[in-house]
Amino acid sequence: MLRKDIPMPSFEEDEFKTLCEFSHLSDTAKHGLERAVVLGYPPEKKISIAPGAIVNAVPFEQIGCGVRIGLYVYISGDVTIGDHVLIGPHCSIAAGNHKFDPATGWFSARTEKDGDDSIVIGTGSWLASNVTVTGGVKIGKCCLICAGAVVTKSTEDYAIMAGIPAKKIGYINPETGEYVWETDK
Repeated sequence: MLRKDIPMPSFEEDEFKTLCEFSHLSDTAKHGLERAVVLGYPPEKKISIAPGAIVNAVPFEQIGCGVRIGLYVYISGDVTIGDHVLIGPHCSIAAGNHKFDPATGWFSARTEKDGDDSIVIGTGSWLASNVTVTGGVKIGKCCLICAGAVVTKSTEDYAIMAGIPAKKIGYINPETGEYVWETDK
């Protein structure tokens, strides 16, 4: 039931109610694909967006085919995501940086460009839940970024990264799919 004391947006109450209900539908493959199409991503790309995810200012050309964006993910800025990437719930992928201004004594309210602050996530990678990727990071192909990791530096292909800040703890053998841990050496 909608509250009558809150002014409605410019569209009709029934449309608003439908939009709210749709944005919180279950986290199924079907609803994820439908949600991505409603948000403007082409259906042939088979992008799936879970409830609560925010994909801000990322053109559809910069998101590959078969990408799965999990619950309550935040993606913003100049971000490129390769094909078949899995992004777990509660991840934060925000390109750009704010710059401290000694004249005002605070950080700028908008992103300042003084280098390449874009983010690239390589094809076939998996970001487990609660991963943070900072501006300027390039994640290689088929990487596993373990839950809760904060990725502050670029990775090589097939790396397994964990921790704060994330460090390489192993790699994936591209021929067998086996995880090889740094402690196994």
